[in-house]
Amino acid sequence: MAVFWFLDLDYHYGNYSSEDALSTVGSLIADPKNSPHLRISFEDESSRTLGKAKFTVTCYFAKEFDALRRKCCPSEVDFVRSLSRCKRWSAQGGKSNVYFAKSFDERFIIKQVTKTELESFDEFAPEYFKYLTDALSSGSPTCLAKVLGIYQVSVKHAKTAKETKMDLMLMENLSFKRSISKVYDLKGSARSRYNSDTTGANKVLLDMNLLETLHTDPIFLGSKAKRRLERAVWNDTSFLASVDVMDYSLLVGVDEERKELVLGIIDYMRQYTWDKHLETWVKASGILGGPKNASPTIISPKQYKKRFRKAMTTYFLTVPDQWSS
Repeated sequence: MAVFWFLDLDYHYGNYSSEDALSTVGSLIADPKNSPHLRISFEDESSRTLGKAKFTVTCYFAKEFDALRRKCCPSEVDFVRSLSRCKRWSAQGGKSNVYFAKSFDERFIIKQVTKTELESFDEFAPEYFKYLTDALSSGSPTCLAKVLGIYQVSVKHAKTAKETKMDLMLMENLSFKRSISKVYDLKGSARSRYNSDTTGANKVLLDMNLLETLHTDPIFLGSKAKRRLERAVWNDTSFLASVDVMDYSLLVGVDEERKELVLGIIDYMRQYTWDKHLETWVKASGILGGPKNASPTIISPKQYKKRFRKAMTTYFLTVPDQWSS
């Protein structure tokens, strides 16, 4: 475990120096005095090789995320304790060049986010906080995997004067304290949605893998669970379409020990921008190949919502009960 010596610990809301003027942080803050972002700086002299280092952590939407965590986390002390030790993690199905980590107790997942994703979240953050807060307060069904914090971590070594920055998203680990035997990443699309490599542990299977086994090894839900899933998917996709977000997935973990499914909508940080419009046109035109009758992976948010809802209803079958005819 790393031991840090904290010196000159400073907290600032939106008070950034000139060296940050061109950074992502600077671009997100129009009015520094009223910024919702909190900056914390401290120094560490424990490194024997590189000498003293200055750490700066920017907590995006600090107060809003704090309020959200109070509704769904046991305590802030437990939250901090979980994050005090983390380990790098090679996420199956994720982009190979993206940094992933898990808290040592595996309660949380840390994922690197791009500047585009960060700017998109900045656009719909108020709606995100309102939607989740209302859902948690009212008990309205939702399966949105909760993002519980977004941070920029900056490290600058005095000896080399080199500064490294990374934007990170913190989210709940859906498989925490679960024995997951099979994982699916589902988008409701047939195009490029098959994983031919199904060997080994923790392989992430896709839509066509699920459809391939639907007749021999289907996933059944009770009628009450199926209705709740459909309501949650309906609510979440309505919200995501309203803020122009698409290309999200339903992550499904099969817990065979408990005979339960663990579900959560993930990858909802990016809005439908001009480059996505272009990608829609290219894929729809068939320039990139693939089955002509398969819908493009990238479509408009409203189209994506409808296709996603229909697919999730089809993928999970209802167990007949005594009231079924």
